[in-house]
Amino acid sequence: MDLTELRTANPEHWAKAAAIRALTLDAVAAANSGHSGMPMGMADVATVLFEKHLKFDASAPKWPDRDRFILSAGHGSMLIYSLLHLCGDAQVTLDQIKNFRQMGALTAGHPENFLLDAVETTTGPLGQGLANAVGFAMAEEMQRAQYGRKIVDHYTYVMAGDGCLMEGISQEAMGLAGRHSLGKLILFWDNNNITIDGTVELSDRTNQVQRFKASGWQVIEIDGHDPVAIDEAITAAKKSKKPSMIACKTHIALGHAAQDTSKGHGALTDADQMKAAKEAYGWTTGPFEVPADIKSQWEAIGSRGAADRAEWEGRFAEVSKQKQDRFNRAYALDTPNKLSAAVKALKKQVSEDQPKVATRKASEMALAVINPIMPETVGGSADLTGSNLTKTGDMGVFDTDNRKGRFVYWGIREHGMAAAMNGMALHGGIRPYSGTFFCFTDYARPSMRLAALSKIPSVFVMTHDSIGVGEDGPTHQPVEHLAICRATPNTYVFRPADAVETAESWEIALSAKETPSVLSLTRQGLPTVRTEHKLSNLTSKGAYVLADAESKRQVILIATGSEVAIAMDAKAKLEAEGIGTRVVSMPCMELFAAQDEAYRRKVLPAGPVRVGIEAAVRAGGWDKWLMGERGQDKKAAFVGMDSFGASAPAGELYEKFGITADATVAKVKDLLG
Repeated sequence: MDLTELRTANPEHWAKAAAIRALTLDAVAAANSGHSGMPMGMADVATVLFEKHLKFDASAPKWPDRDRFILSAGHGSMLIYSLLHLCGDAQVTLDQIKNFRQMGALTAGHPENFLLDAVETTTGPLGQGLANAVGFAMAEEMQRAQYGRKIVDHYTYVMAGDGCLMEGISQEAMGLAGRHSLGKLILFWDNNNITIDGTVELSDRTNQVQRFKASGWQVIEIDGHDPVAIDEAITAAKKSKKPSMIACKTHIALGHAAQDTSKGHGALTDADQMKAAKEAYGWTTGPFEVPADIKSQWEAIGSRGAADRAEWEGRFAEVSKQKQDRFNRAYALDTPNKLSAAVKALKKQVSEDQPKVATRKASEMALAVINPIMPETVGGSADLTGSNLTKTGDMGVFDTDNRKGRFVYWGIREHGMAAAMNGMALHGGIRPYSGTFFCFTDYARPSMRLAALSKIPSVFVMTHDSIGVGEDGPTHQPVEHLAICRATPNTYVFRPADAVETAESWEIALSAKETPSVLSLTRQGLPTVRTEHKLSNLTSKGAYVLADAESKRQVILIATGSEVAIAMDAKAKLEAEGIGTRVVSMPCMELFAAQDEAYRRKVLPAGPVRVGIEAAVRAGGWDKWLMGERGQDKKAAFVGMDSFGASAPAGELYEKFGITADATVAKVKDLLG
């Protein structure tokens, strides 16, 4: 690669791209940590994209109709930080660049959406950004159909490397994008043939071009360092009705001694080699210094979109007040005023009718009253629609001929589904929820974790939540999954006991703005335990007294979900023997922990023995409530699982594993001596 030819062929472009490369080298060297090679290799592509195509305004990074730029290869974070600083983003100052990867800096090792407004999504785990981008592009299609092209008309650009395409989630994402003809999704593949261990051939021989074509994408192959070819490829991609993959043949760590080697992937900090690379670029200023003329050119790029934004604001002002209010409310993640009344009415009906229904069915009942008044909800299922019960009659199916459809058939793609949901939520204006079996959180977990980390209020509907699954056996019977979900910070895990608690859980989940929710729902029918209608949302307290002791209180039974009914049966047996028993329903441990200490003590006072009942393992927070928050209540026991399940009818399984009212009574008597 003759850098002199590149420099002289298009000197203005070269100088702007060199600014990205120089800032990357300086920041990584100062941190003595990071990944230099990817930003150095993809600087040309990024420069052309930002200068000639990307619709954005550096002074308003959250403008709704901006193009979205996603760096799936998040380890190359200095690419986006350099771009934002050069374009004049107010958050990414030179001091932030100098403090790359340091405590308190906004310029974290991988891009974090909750630190910088212009970072669309948190990336780092490879392939996630690509799958997020599919969700962004789907959201754009849905909203364009709903609000019209005058209000919603933008592209989603995503930059991915060889590692992103090796991860299995990439195939799930590619298949979805191709199936749905997401023509406004454009992927840049950083085709540098290098991974940390060495060349790609060490571990892979996939023909990525053919793979994308087979998945329904347009593919354009270019020299990733030729600005004319890059420009022409993006122009062609924007005209396609298919999603486009631009295969950019690049050199990792371009111009450095580590170019085209695995060493070029990581931190390049050798002073002599840095000096030589900068000389090859024709870069003569000191560390972190960008010549005024180059910085001025970049700032002009950053401000160019202000006119587009002003035009959009004018168009937006012309639409009806009703449409403006709906658009703004959805983007603000505010629920409609009707939601509370609708949930209260459903709760009242359930308390009166007292149906025995599975909480997955109760979820469908709740969605039937919620979806018509929340047009921003988008539901789906990973090929389990008839089991998850996430589709309501008013939604319509999202497809190539119905972009207004609000239900997505995700196929058997739990990981891609969850990641795309996150992308939809981050796009703005969409409230995504989708379902699968609870045991398949194992497949969706990386995206569920990133929802929590990134403060994305996606709703994960997880049905068939225990050994109550029955005959499908232990492969489909989750026992450890509640503990795993509860161990994840910033996650609401709801396990409602009946249709009333299920409706309340949905109200909370759809009101959350920075916290994802997991709804753990049963396959088997459950009796209504909330037979007295309450206007207040008791589930919002996390736990509450469902039934208090009739005799002198000696026992507190704490239960969740399907086991609350077992606790109520055990209470009846204990009270018949004069043993006063309180039943506490605990649909959400996280919300209970967030209550003030006075309330927690009122619900779980010291003194009585405590027994927890849940058809899952004891881990994941139970000891805190059983032993007391200070560990003072030592007389406690747990009725639940300590092994995997088995294949048999649900009732037989509950008997086999001792999750019954009689087993609970026996535990209580042992504790009371």
